[in-house]
Amino acid sequence: MPFKILLTTLLMLTLQGCSRSDVRPHLSQKISHFIPAPPPDWTKNATIYEVNLRQYTREGTFNAFRRHLTRLEKLGVDILWLMPIYPIGEERRKGGMGSPYSVRDYRATNPDMGTREDFRALVKDIHRHGMKIILDWVPNHSAFDNPWITAHPEWYTKDENGQITHPEGTDWTDVADLNYDQPEMRKEMTASMAYWVRQFDIDGFRCDVAGFVPNDFWKENNAALQNIKPLFLLAEWDDPALHRAGFHMTYTWGFHHLLNQLAKGQKKAPDVVAYMQEERQKFQPGDYRMCFTTNHDENTWKGSIHERMGDAGDAMNVLAFTLFGMPLIYSGQEAGLQKRLSFFEKDEIDWSDLSKSGFYQTLLSLKHRNPALWNGRHGAPAEFFPTPNKDLLIFTRHKAGRSVYVFINLSAHTQEFYFDKFENAPAFTNVFTDEIAKGSDLNSRNHRLGPRGFMIWEK
Repeated sequence: MPFKILLTTLLMLTLQGCSRSDVRPHLSQKISHFIPAPPPDWTKNATIYEVNLRQYTREGTFNAFRRHLTRLEKLGVDILWLMPIYPIGEERRKGGMGSPYSVRDYRATNPDMGTREDFRALVKDIHRHGMKIILDWVPNHSAFDNPWITAHPEWYTKDENGQITHPEGTDWTDVADLNYDQPEMRKEMTASMAYWVRQFDIDGFRCDVAGFVPNDFWKENNAALQNIKPLFLLAEWDDPALHRAGFHMTYTWGFHHLLNQLAKGQKKAPDVVAYMQEERQKFQPGDYRMCFTTNHDENTWKGSIHERMGDAGDAMNVLAFTLFGMPLIYSGQEAGLQKRLSFFEKDEIDWSDLSKSGFYQTLLSLKHRNPALWNGRHGAPAEFFPTPNKDLLIFTRHKAGRSVYVFINLSAHTQEFYFDKFENAPAFTNVFTDEIAKGSDLNSRNHRLGPRGFMIWEK
């Protein structure tokens, strides 16, 4: 959904210390002895990739996307998150093609993308390539021409005139707000999600604006889904309460905004340290957190990585891929995408230059092989080192005898510095240059980073 309005709402709710489910009355259904299911074992060192299927190929179909699976497997992708694949509403549609988040039928595929059988073949192909697939789910609202509107108008929020309305406080005028005071609607929502698991063997969901839906629903829903098979559940929200409601991973919106500010020189290295201190106070070690420099909302409404971060883009990606959490790559990021993709119209990604793929492949390979960088409690927390100035960020992570040392120059000026805190190990490898050096040698040399420069040494 449009990022500007979403961010405003997120910030407002965060400041109030509550979610929308707390401020909008709903039927409270007690969940006794709810214990969230742990994340599937295959997620411990996983990475995630967002697929904007409409813009991915000229055809914009399931079958056309299959041509990219081998490339994505080699890139190091583990989880493919597909943006909504359902039929899009016609009534009150925005633009020529409408928003993918305006769902006309929760149990059908968008005919522009292909048939159910096409989708089934895609899922099988993804699994054959050793990857998993999660679907984008839109639980807060549906299209105005969704059959639920006429069959069950009571399932929707009404305004003071008794008319079904779009979500309050947003400009999402093309969608109708669902009313979670309705037990039967809740049951049908869960049944529709279960349909995709049972019929197509998908591996989880990314739930849109999850904080706009009551947490007691998520507890019931997520427990029911986990009874079918172990699933991976991602909530689009930045709140630890969603983890206690059965989600494994949440968005790091605050960290993402910090990355934008670091790239502009508005924040410095101490702000990263302060952010991580707050992060550790709010979230538990087992909570997965998704880190990113871009996604569909940021790209469309705020700009490409190049537009927002300029020549600091690579440095910010190094930070996002190594500091904590699970790294996200958005469609086209590995092709150096430098434009805003249209949200409501066809706007194909240009795949002619994949020169950035090597950069991301290096980072994802490091993530896979080094347990210090693994997700949640499987990895290790970052330890920060004092530096000669606020433009230099240095941290390390250690786990099971493996280490990474990350150096980032946040400034537009060359940094020359001395660092003697490397472990006394016989072999460190510079992951970007393949240089091998002893820890003692690294401790005795002067280091140099160019503007927005970075280096990672791995033991």
